[in-house]
Amino acid sequence: MIQYHDGWAFLDTGDSLLDHVMEIMTDAFDPFYGEAWNRHQCNSIMGLPGVYTLVVTIEGKPAGFLLSRTVFDECELLLLAVKPEFRREGVATALFKKLIAKAKIEDTKYLHLEVREKNPALNLYYQIGFREVGRRINYYKSLNGDLYNAITLRFIVI
Repeated sequence: MIQYHDGWAFLDTGDSLLDHVMEIMTDAFDPFYGEAWNRHQCNSIMGLPGVYTLVVTIEGKPAGFLLSRTVFDECELLLLAVKPEFRREGVATALFKKLIAKAKIEDTKYLHLEVREKNPALNLYYQIGFREVGRRINYYKSLNGDLYNAITLRFIVI
């Protein structure tokens, strides 16, 4: 389905979905941290039950996406990315609003995500209402071998 709002289109189905996801991810994720998924990984999970992919385009250009998976009454945000040229325009917030609205309709109780410590997106997650519930010490490894903690966050859906 495609939803339009002020020149923005929100897509959650269609042949171009995977292409948009890969284009956004390539531009958005810094290869230094090795956090991006490859095409095979994305394609393999996107068709599974409970998996939700949402892409936002602005004036026809892929701007951001999220990929989540819901099991019973909990949803895990697996990936969220916004192309650098569309950051600070509300794209990630709009994606979260759509995910939270979907979670409410489906009686989902919690949203979870895991993020690298010191990732600039942490500020956004806290502003949205996520709270830290755990840490994985030295979970992420960069290309030069540096280790980074993972922060586990939870959002209570009301």
